[in-house]
Amino acid sequence: MRDTASEVRDTAIRAYRKVRSRARRDGRRIRQRWRTATPQQRQTATVTAGAAALGLVLAVTAVATSGPWDSGQRTAERSRAAAREGRSGGNHTGDVPGGEGAPGAPRVLPALDMDAVRGDPAGGGRDADSHGPGAAGVPPPSREALADTLEPLLEDGDLGKVRAVSVVDAATGHKLYAAKSHKAVTPASTVKVATASAALSARGADHRIETKAVRGTSDGQVVLVGGGDPTLTSAALKDLAADTARRLRAGGHKGGEVSVRYDTSRYSGPVRHSIGTNDNLAPVSPLMTDEARLENRSGTGGAPAHGPAPRSADPAQDAAADFADALGDHGVEVKGKPKKAEAPGRAKQLAVHRSAPLSALVERMLTYSDNDIAEALARQTALGSGEPASFKGAGRAVRDRLGKLGMPLKGAHFADGSGLDRGDKVSPALLTGLLAKAADPDHAELRSVLTGMPVAHFTGTLGSRYGSDKGKQGAGLVRAKTGTLTGVNTLAGTVVDADGRMLAFAFMASGTRDGKAAQQSLDNLAAALANCGCRDSPSAD
Repeated sequence: MRDTASEVRDTAIRAYRKVRSRARRDGRRIRQRWRTATPQQRQTATVTAGAAALGLVLAVTAVATSGPWDSGQRTAERSRAAAREGRSGGNHTGDVPGGEGAPGAPRVLPALDMDAVRGDPAGGGRDADSHGPGAAGVPPPSREALADTLEPLLEDGDLGKVRAVSVVDAATGHKLYAAKSHKAVTPASTVKVATASAALSARGADHRIETKAVRGTSDGQVVLVGGGDPTLTSAALKDLAADTARRLRAGGHKGGEVSVRYDTSRYSGPVRHSIGTNDNLAPVSPLMTDEARLENRSGTGGAPAHGPAPRSADPAQDAAADFADALGDHGVEVKGKPKKAEAPGRAKQLAVHRSAPLSALVERMLTYSDNDIAEALARQTALGSGEPASFKGAGRAVRDRLGKLGMPLKGAHFADGSGLDRGDKVSPALLTGLLAKAADPDHAELRSVLTGMPVAHFTGTLGSRYGSDKGKQGAGLVRAKTGTLTGVNTLAGTVVDADGRMLAFAFMASGTRDGKAAQQSLDNLAAALANCGCRDSPSAD
């Protein structure tokens, strides 16, 4: 009898465990489907669940409309429902200010609760212990839910052997998901996020780079001094020559001959990148026009050219020759060819051209992944930090500036500012840390790091991406810097998720064999974040 009872009990226990195991698997599947469903699919599921409960609602209506519920719980729930109106995340381009001194930022930071960012405990700010609400009180995704969403995509074989990931909440800077997030790997062009942040920190968003014409060692000598502005156009150089000619005449120059010299002493070290002569980057000189491009120059005032192009072997000499010709066009006779020489100390200034503000240069660099601007900004960081304006000096200065911003620098190395050098090493945690810092109102000087990001399927290096079935969910919502070298594919930026929460992410893959396929896999990861509310469904338990 005891044996029979024991068998019955054991059979019941096995049956219970089997049912419980199946329920857990089903629960995981339900949560997975809920987290990866589109907002429209979630809404449909919610309506279906609501219809199933309608009969119960009708049955208790008489009770619910009387007694203390009217002034107690029902009132609170009605207020909560009213407060949630318009907070679905569908409108990601509201007019919430992006912080003082940050023109252009409102359309980038609408998903941030700025009280939360400033550290208001009621808003769950950066100094709070918990992840507080972000946009309109929307909580951040759960770590478990993000794992369910991202990990199946990270298993994609197209991403190579090394896959390092960091996702943080932009409002608080708190980590939401990490996989080898502190592993320093080759970043390719995503290192430009670090270059931009360091330059803005060292020089300030409003700094302008000057190209000057000064008097030389004699009244009959004019020196063109390069300041490191790679965006100087042929048209701007001609205007500088015109201003110089007027100043010479106003200063008593009666039409005699002048000689032209050019000064490139602002930079030091090799002018050639380690990759050698390459259409992706001109010789790094503080004096050049149109990024030393030999064709498609913007001297007529058209839009700047982008992408690979044949470059001048000596950009400074070419710029000086063009300057001398322009002086002649304005009635100043120039003798001989321009020669290289340093301007005398405290030389009298004749004319000056100032670049666009550094914030605008950062935006242009990030949008089009401009290598020439990147190397110039790295050297501006060096000049603002007391380091030589060379590859090595810039690398030291960038690292020092990022350290002062409190960034994780273990294993980090900056061999250049553009990411063309495979010696560059940064971690996903460093990149997301910089993106979160750029969203901080206390660092409005860094805001152009966010505003300059290409917009998925619309601008810059992301203009032709996110058109696939999976990727289109990120179109217009993902703003990210791309990075591509042979065997290296990276993507780092921000995204507004389906609930209206702003996230910063960095996806870094090394050892990829099919660059196009790896690029698509990275886009799918970012699009999954855009589509993800990434919190458990009400029925997941």
